[in-house]
Amino acid sequence: MKDVRIIVTGGTIDKVHDMQGEGLGFAPSGASHIPLLLEQARCFFPKVQEILLKDSLDFDEADRAAILFAVRNAPETAIVVTHGTGTIGRTARELAGQVTGKTVVLTGAMRPFSFGASDGPFNLGGAVIAAQHLPEGVWGVMNGRVFAAEALDKNTGTGRFDT
Repeated sequence: MKDVRIIVTGGTIDKVHDMQGEGLGFAPSGASHIPLLLEQARCFFPKVQEILLKDSLDFDEADRAAILFAVRNAPETAIVVTHGTGTIGRTARELAGQVTGKTVVLTGAMRPFSFGASDGPFNLGGAVIAAQHLPEGVWGVMNGRVFAAEALDKNTGTGRFDT
């Protein structure tokens, strides 16, 4: 089996209810939920590298450059990137043109892990498996489906990835 690195960038999977702002934000501790999610799933082998905790709608070119740098410099050839669903396709397509020799799988959630009944654990588990078995390239795993980078887009009408 391939070793897997999970690169955390934020997105809904890592959000919590912000009681002051009455919206969604990130934990005041600044820590990702991904290690806890993996622990609950009894999945102890991936290395977790947190580089951002940010809504992908707020990503700028420096953020995407940081993701590219982390992917390129990871010693593993199987990489999972947790990412917000708003711009996951854009990042996947940018990585596809710049990463070789690795299998990179982007994933996220439509509902925060902290809320319960989240699609995040299912999507992350699928991404970890996909990163170990798909050929090199850039992919997305959402809602039980695998998408090539060029086809990874959220259907905002249905609230899922199905196109």
